[in-house]
Amino acid sequence: MQLEHGKFCPLVQGDCKQLECVWFIKVFGTDPNTGKQVDEYGCAVAWAPTLLIENSQQSRQTGAAVESFRNEVAGNGSALLGMIAGAAQRQLHDPS
Repeated sequence: MQLEHGKFCPLVQGDCKQLECVWFIKVFGTDPNTGKQVDEYGCAVAWAPTLLIENSQQSRQTGAAVESFRNEVAGNGSALLGMIAGAAQRQLHDPS
C-alpha cells in the first residue's frame, strides 16, 4: 500500500506552495531505505529524515575506510620501525 503525502504545510499554515516555495527541491539519487532510484520534487523539510539516514550511512562508510587506512599505516609504521632498528643495530656492530 502506497501512502500519499498531504498538501498541508505547517510553515505557511496552508496548502503547499510547491514551486513557489524555496524549500521545494528536486531530489535525485538512491533511496537509502529501499535502494530504489529517486527522481522527484518535494519539501526539503519532508526529505530531511531520508537525507539524514543517507548522511549516517556515508559517515559510517567513511569511518570504516579511515579505520582501514589507519590499520594499514600502523602496520607499515611497525615494519618501517623494525627496518630502522635493524639498520641501527648493524651500524653499531659494523661502524665502517
